[in-house]
Amino acid sequence: MEAVILAGGKAERLGEAAGGRPKALVELGGKPLAAYQVEQLAREGVERVLVSCAAGQEALFEAALGGIGPEIAAVPEPEPLGRGGGIRFAAQQRREPGDLFALNGDELVDVDLSRLLEHHRQADAAATITVVPLRSPFGVVELDDKDRVTGFREAPRLEHWVSCGVYVLGEAALDRFPERGDHETTTFPELAAEGRLRALRHEGIWLTVNTPKDLRVASEYLAEHPGWPQ
Repeated sequence: MEAVILAGGKAERLGEAAGGRPKALVELGGKPLAAYQVEQLAREGVERVLVSCAAGQEALFEAALGGIGPEIAAVPEPEPLGRGGGIRFAAQQRREPGDLFALNGDELVDVDLSRLLEHHRQADAAATITVVPLRSPFGVVELDDKDRVTGFREAPRLEHWVSCGVYVLGEAALDRFPERGDHETTTFPELAAEGRLRALRHEGIWLTVNTPKDLRVASEYLAEHPGWPQ
């Protein structure tokens, strides 16, 4: 299999913490953020990774991510295409058709990719997304039916699930990805309405890196878990 890593983020919210690098190449635990995704894909036997990036950044990504294992082929967007457009454009550079892993380049997530692929193929789905539990960013106040406060909970887990941006995409899904725009507001709702979209529930780690605080939290996690993910 091959894979696509979305790496077009500009790291604007990271500010000086990005050191002028694209977000997916911001250093975390002594190596670029996207290197964790490449290592994860390598453990699953992926031999070629297509990196969807901004024009002019090809050499940066190939130098930073080369040597990990898989062949790195940077695919620069001729203009900003959005997440769905970026995946579609990069996927055109595959050597063979078939199922494709797709990941965001600015996250740490320990999804079992073999399990994700098996789940996808057993369901004969057009696409399978990984979903994680949603936690409230706020503490909540618990009330009874007479508005008496009965307790407090800090950042509780909610009943909903959210996509963490790790997918397996079949040809039927890729053919319907937009040339520009976001697949999660176009292609995926259409496939869901047709009963052709599946989800894998993931209860493990999902750390996004968008702000200096996120970067600090992810750095602290890696320091506490050397060698992550095992």
